[in-house]
Amino acid sequence: MPIKMRIKQAGGWLYLHSPRARDDLRGAGVILMLHRVLADDASAALPHRNELCVGATAFDGLLRWLPRHFECVGLMELLESQATPRGSQRPKVALTFDDGWRDNASQAFALLHKHQVPASIFLSTDYIGSRQRFWWESVGETLWGSHGEPARLSLLEHLRKLGRPVPAAYLLPGSEYRRSQVLAHYLQSLKGLDAQALHQLTDACPAESLPQAMDWRQVRQLEDSGLVRFGPHGASHALLPGLDDQRLDEEVQRSHAALQQGCRRPLPVYCYPNGDHDPRVRARVAAHHYPYALSTRPGICRGLQDPLALPRVGVSQRSASHPSLLAWRIARGGRA
Repeated sequence: MPIKMRIKQAGGWLYLHSPRARDDLRGAGVILMLHRVLADDASAALPHRNELCVGATAFDGLLRWLPRHFECVGLMELLESQATPRGSQRPKVALTFDDGWRDNASQAFALLHKHQVPASIFLSTDYIGSRQRFWWESVGETLWGSHGEPARLSLLEHLRKLGRPVPAAYLLPGSEYRRSQVLAHYLQSLKGLDAQALHQLTDACPAESLPQAMDWRQVRQLEDSGLVRFGPHGASHALLPGLDDQRLDEEVQRSHAALQQGCRRPLPVYCYPNGDHDPRVRARVAAHHYPYALSTRPGICRGLQDPLALPRVGVSQRSASHPSLLAWRIARGGRA
């Protein structure tokens, strides 16, 4: 591990055992943000997967570590405790997962059940029970070669014609880790493309044999466990500030209707796709009777000063494997 990471680890450990942490976290709430849990930790650790993926072994360790320092609760219990704070409370932590990936059911749930830790999953509802694909997974894994060399070469040519060629550093021989770093930065740059271009890129990738997202049967099975609740993460995962008023309302309403039909007790919490929101988006979400919404702004909850832009702390493979790094993120308001 690089020396910088070792310093952060030490700082996180010291923070959790300091008077400052006791003051910072007394009665506070920490909402953790996850996306995927993979069977293989080595795969999750590659840079182009690290921020969105956690390996099963690392996740298992995280679920052991959290109760030593926090009370693990459902999201609504955490929010209600912030609405009516009491004196000397042990800090609470709630787990949230974005998008509704299939591995939330096939990998994450067994570990949540093993440790009896509740979680909330926010669904991009158009993807649930369909073969629609998330562009960043399809493009990233095709470029990585997960679907074969012919598919990779075809997508490279498509991107070149689009005027978004893959950096030469990715194509040159080098370590797997370095190439993965270059790919991670490149995928981040593609977020600036419009929705139509991203759909075209996804269509240029091979169709996987399995859907990427859960189906509604899995959603109901997890809900019936009593450990998992579900909320909306948009319908199409469109970035809401870029939509006109009509399309914005349609997007919020469509995800709302899908949750009402597919779940018995959907959460009254909206989760902004990519964390993107502005005053207009917050007003429209509130108009659809959502008193709470989750952002990706790093931080911890101390009261509910801005319930329609609640902060979260992201969990990566690196911070799940070394929870003192997660403590560092919490100490820095989520930045590490």
